Amino acid sequence: MEQFFIKLSIMLVPGLMAITCHEVSHGYIADKFGDNTARYQGRLTLNPLKHLDILGTLMVFVIGIGWAKPVPVNFNNLRHPKRDMIWVAAAGPITNFLLATASALAMRGVIAATENIADGTLAAAIVDPVTLMLAFSVYINLLLGIFNLIPVPPLDGGRVAVGLLPYGPSSALARLEPYGMIIIIALVFFTNAFNYVIAPALSFGVHLLAGPYAKIVFGVTRLMMR
Repeated sequence: MEQFFIKLSIMLVPGLMAITCHEVSHGYIADKFGDNTARYQGRLTLNPLKHLDILGTLMVFVIGIGWAKPVPVNFNNLRHPKRDMIWVAAAGPITNFLLATASALAMRGVIAATENIADGTLAAAIVDPVTLMLAFSVYINLLLGIFNLIPVPPLDGGRVAVGLLPYGPSSALARLEPYGMIIIIALVFFTNAFNYVIAPALSFGVHLLAGPYAKIVFGVTRLMMR
């Protein structure tokens, strides 16, 4: 039980922020491009309770990745539906990559500013959890951003592809959406897609952003996933 609360204290805030900001960004860009569905439904807010999906939140603690309730977007309301869909869909992963970058910079700054603090002091008791939270934020945001770029709808990468492709291939890909999650589950759990595609991209992103502190990011992730 104690281990659970330790994990909760480190993972909860970064996890909720990652999935909440991801969803809000979709609604915000859609609102700017003519669809105010999310605004009318009160979903343009950073209050995580408005976006919380219980199962999706639990999955953050179980498998290290989760989801929120999708922000509603009516693509037919967009001023240029096919083109604007690209930006609405891309907003989620872009937001996660920006959060990962900000978290990595903050983590580097905290470590550099507190490297001479002795273990066991009050300052260390405050700084160490903050560092771990920032490290986990780097990981979870990169993972969400990369995972959502898989080009299968309803993931964001699939919707970006639908917007970019010519009409014929675009329509064929869009028709996969009702079966998209089945395809994604099959790819992730029954193929080596994670090991050969997602994991290398994630490792590259962590090393790029965290630099010499990449081991902290991977270390806290392994600890949290036990």
